[in-house]
Amino acid sequence: MDLGLTGRTALVSGASSGLGLATAEALAEEGANVVLFARRAEQLEENAARLGGVAVVGDLTEDTDLERAVATAVDRFGGLDILVWNGGGPPPGKAEAIDDESLEAGYRLVLRPAVTLVRLCLPHLERSPAGRIVALTSLAAQEPSAHLAVSNTFRPGVHGWLKTLSREVGPKGITVNCVAPGRIATARLDELYPNGPTEEQLEEIALRRWGTPREFGDVVCFLASERARYVTGQTVVVDGGLKRFLF
Repeated sequence: MDLGLTGRTALVSGASSGLGLATAEALAEEGANVVLFARRAEQLEENAARLGGVAVVGDLTEDTDLERAVATAVDRFGGLDILVWNGGGPPPGKAEAIDDESLEAGYRLVLRPAVTLVRLCLPHLERSPAGRIVALTSLAAQEPSAHLAVSNTFRPGVHGWLKTLSREVGPKGITVNCVAPGRIATARLDELYPNGPTEEQLEEIALRRWGTPREFGDVVCFLASERARYVTGQTVVVDGGLKRFLF
């Protein structure tokens, strides 16, 4: 299936490893021009070179770095068609342990940079014949996790804001979707499950295994494509059948 991505330009944040990198790989294989943005310079530049993409080293929490990432994509390729938002998650912790410092840190890590980067990209996406915003989020937005209280606080905010945005930019032909990972084998999962999955935890998943980053990235790639032009305002869950909610 031709996804219609040849020659399109995508900016992928958090792209040095894990879900962001897997998404960049999928997009590059479909012929997109990919700009990879992340903090870890050596890893990012190696992967960008491997994919034939462009590396922009920077921090999601720094507005000037976000501005430079967008400017690089536009200057190098003449425009921007796809934004894939991906950022790190707050440290694990209980709700009763949240204080002013952790609350501010969660806001600056999860919600604020997403809003800022989308705002910077929108003028360029409006000029694209197929503008796409895909946010890599979390199941915590739909079903709070007991050990991720700060994430549970801000992830629903990202979803609510993007759902609202999808109604506003839909008339301009821009689609906005979220993709929520289940237990995908990344460094973040290593942090949350340092001893790996137990047999009982795998039995909670219909497919009885953790997913791979590329299985997730392929779904993101589809939503960024021409084939998904009538899908917007949605949250697509990629979890191997972990969650049992109907909607």
